[in-house]
Amino acid sequence: MTLTIIGASGHGKVVADAATYCGYDNIVFLDDDETSLKCGKWPVVGKTNKAAEVDNDLFIAIGDAKTRKRFFELYSNKHIVTIIHPAAVIAEDVSIDAGTVVMPGAVINPGVIIGKGCIINTSSSVDHDCFLEDYVHVSVGAHLSGTVHVGELTWIGAGATVSNNINICSGCMIGAGAVVVKSIEEAGKYIGVPAKRVVA
Repeated sequence: MTLTIIGASGHGKVVADAATYCGYDNIVFLDDDETSLKCGKWPVVGKTNKAAEVDNDLFIAIGDAKTRKRFFELYSNKHIVTIIHPAAVIAEDVSIDAGTVVMPGAVINPGVIIGKGCIINTSSSVDHDCFLEDYVHVSVGAHLSGTVHVGELTWIGAGATVSNNINICSGCMIGAGAVVVKSIEEAGKYIGVPAKRVVA
C-alpha cells in the first residue's frame, strides 16, 4: 500500500514508522523545504502542492494545529487516512475521525470520541467518555481523566494532566507538566500546578 505524507519533520518520521505497522510498504513525503530530500529513510518527492495529484492514501503530519487544519481543508477531497500504531490500546467503542494518529503506548478508554486531524501521542492516555474536537494534540505522556471535553485546536503539553469532568475551550495551550483542575473558558496559554492563564 502507498501512503503520501505532508510534512517531512520529526512528527512525520514517527507517523511514517507507525504507518509501516499498518501495512504501508511504499511511503513518500511532500514538503516545501527544498533542502529536504529525505525524512528518515523515506524520500521527499515534491512540494506540498503536489498533494493535488495524489490518488493514493494521504496523511497530514504537521504539528502546528492551524497549519494542519489549513491542509485538511485544502485537500478535503482526498482520501485522508487514520494511522493507529498496533501498540496503542483502544477500547472497542471508541470513535476516531479521519487524519488522526494514535502513537505507540497510548491508551484510549471506552466512550471516547476523537475528531479529525488529532494527535494522540506516545504513552498518553484518554480516559472514558472524553470528547476531543478537531485538531487537538495530546502530547507525549499527557493524561486526560474521564469525561473531559477538549475544544478544537487545543494543545495539551507533554506530561500535563487534566482532572475529570473538565471542559477546555478551543484554542488553548496547556503547558508541559501543568495540572488542570477546573474548566477553562478563555483561550490562551495555561501553565503550572494548578494551571493558570499566562497573560502576555
